[in-house]
Amino acid sequence: MIQINGTLTLAPGTLADSPATLEAMKTMVTASRAEDGCIAYTFAQDLTDPDSIVIVERWRDGEALAAHGASAHMAEFRKVMAEHPPLSRDLTMYETDDGKPI
Repeated sequence: MIQINGTLTLAPGTLADSPATLEAMKTMVTASRAEDGCIAYTFAQDLTDPDSIVIVERWRDGEALAAHGASAHMAEFRKVMAEHPPLSRDLTMYETDDGKPI
């Protein structure tokens, strides 16, 4: 399994000032969750920093992740994000097992 964890730091007020960015994120999450091989896909706003988006993705394998990267909704998401690019992007990919509940 592939897991991606990280954050996007948006320019101050991006989500409040750009409804298109927020809608693009919602569309991205919904479309990604429907992809073959997607186990989990979440964007969440940091409770202490509204301009920080926490990202958690889990994919069955590298092929599923590659297909995600080549998807039409990813291309559209990139276009919208290019209009309001993140100030920083910190994502890390892990190869992992299924884990266990704690």
